[in-house]
Amino acid sequence: MSDAMAMTTASDAVDAQKMPILPLAVRDLVLRFGDVTVLDGLCLDLGASGCTVVMGPNGSGKSLLLKLLHGLMQPTAGQILWDRHGAADVTARQALVFQKPVLLRRSVAANVDFVLKVRGKDRARRNALLDHVGLAHKADQPARLLSGGEAQRLALARALATDPEVMFLDEPTASLDPASVLAIEQIVSEARDSGVRIIFVTHDMGQARRMADDVVFLHRGCVAEHSPASKFFPEPRCDAARDYLNGRIVV
Repeated sequence: MSDAMAMTTASDAVDAQKMPILPLAVRDLVLRFGDVTVLDGLCLDLGASGCTVVMGPNGSGKSLLLKLLHGLMQPTAGQILWDRHGAADVTARQALVFQKPVLLRRSVAANVDFVLKVRGKDRARRNALLDHVGLAHKADQPARLLSGGEAQRLALARALATDPEVMFLDEPTASLDPASVLAIEQIVSEARDSGVRIIFVTHDMGQARRMADDVVFLHRGCVAEHSPASKFFPEPRCDAARDYLNGRIVV
């Protein structure tokens, strides 16, 4: 390869990193496990900003959808198109926070240090990140001694340490006390306001109303409804969403 070609290739790679990865288009997404189809022709379009809340009954495919979008799983068929990027090209520009965080058996500070080091980020940011999530005073404590809410805030600090453009959250406040729920919602809202695209799975109706700019309602492995939150909660269009919001079992 000539020097000129090498310089062009390097320049293209840098430009690709600078290009936004949103909007997102999902087309005819299918996921099967053997003979069981769990996502069936799912289609979805998401814009470049805001907080999308994903809702639906158990088994509708919410967590699986997040894993597919984040590149942790491969679909059986269909496409996931992050602007001009394929799914494999954008994983490093996203973060995923699970319902039950898996923490390193190290100190609180070391958990953040590890992510900063792996991602090539400035480790001097660690104290600011811990302060942001309210854990600066516990920096030297073993992470395993944190409460459930504190552990989830540490997981958020690690996610934010990657400077994500998109952050996925899979029921991050399930089983937490109300104070912890509100603290985590505040951290996520601040991330959204700073420009991070949020995709948030929850069963909590109150939380969905507080957090959502738009709602994706999944039913039987498909997008049954995708509406602005201001329209979805007072006037859902589909019967399954109405039943779900009214506390009736959706099958």
